[in-house]
Amino acid sequence: MMIVRHAAHRDLDDIYRLAQRAGESGIGLTSLPENKEILAERITRTTHTLAGLTEKCEASYLFVLEDTSIHKIVGVSAIEVAVGLKEPFYNFRVAKQVHASKALNVYKTLDTLFLSNDHTGCSELCTLFLDPEYRKNQNGKFLSKVRFLFIAAFRSFFEERLIAEMRGFSDQNGHSPFWDSLGYLFFNMDFAAADYLSGVGQKAFIAELMPRFPVYVDLLTSEARAVIAEVHPHTLAAAKVLMSEGLKYQGYVDIFDAGPTLEANIPELRAVKESRLLNVKITEQVETTETHFLVANDQYQDYCVLLINNKITESDTLQMTAAQAQALNIAEHDQVRVLALEKMEKN
Repeated sequence: MMIVRHAAHRDLDDIYRLAQRAGESGIGLTSLPENKEILAERITRTTHTLAGLTEKCEASYLFVLEDTSIHKIVGVSAIEVAVGLKEPFYNFRVAKQVHASKALNVYKTLDTLFLSNDHTGCSELCTLFLDPEYRKNQNGKFLSKVRFLFIAAFRSFFEERLIAEMRGFSDQNGHSPFWDSLGYLFFNMDFAAADYLSGVGQKAFIAELMPRFPVYVDLLTSEARAVIAEVHPHTLAAAKVLMSEGLKYQGYVDIFDAGPTLEANIPELRAVKESRLLNVKITEQVETTETHFLVANDQYQDYCVLLINNKITESDTLQMTAAQAQALNIAEHDQVRVLALEKMEKN
């Protein structure tokens, strides 16, 4: 059985193993570094957040996908409650400037990049990684979308706006054409080093070295211009999942690789609008359907979610087996929060 729950310190070795696998896939997943101390701190932040011991600037939820048949953690995903409140959160805003001269009869619109802190205070989806051996049976969508269901259940813990930074383009050798054309000129370090320092929280150098004035896109190389707001091929599927839930590109990109930032107002998310609470009926024989549902117990500190295809009855009751109910720590007549894995077409 596959189940998503909060990360705990007993999961550290498995999460570290996933960080190593993520490193094998190339540069770009900076929020899952191959550093046990930092990963342990991420787990501690989750446990402290659940216990109500953190300020908003430190609050975070790290989820794990567990294969309960072998007690193995095979995926992670996370939510930051409010970014940029403790350390600045940077990105580029893609904008336009008009240069005009009546005397010369010249009117030219130029694309520019402005260093921005516009997403300060937003909630953020991050740290999504699934063991390659488990990239099947809807596990990827399950692990990603469970975060939306958690936000829907505990709306008051999050901000009004939600963002997600998508990995930008880099080649098989880890070179980013955007970084080579712009960032390297100011930082004098390779893309991998800068990306790692940012991912482990050492971000002061960004403010110290990044250009404060608009950068004209036309001054970049053609290779760099071509990848602005482009998603890395390995991240494209994850981006499509987020967009299916209501996030979209609004003109902001990462300062290192120019990957797009997706964003949405939380009240407009599909999970917030469409998830519903259903009563549970435990039965030996469960009718199934082609539609898969995320089913959560809505227990804040002991949050658990299953992905099942049990049929919902006409009386808005969800049939569950005893094993499924036990996995969610619920009993007969308890309520669960349910969301279809895919958006359902209305008749």
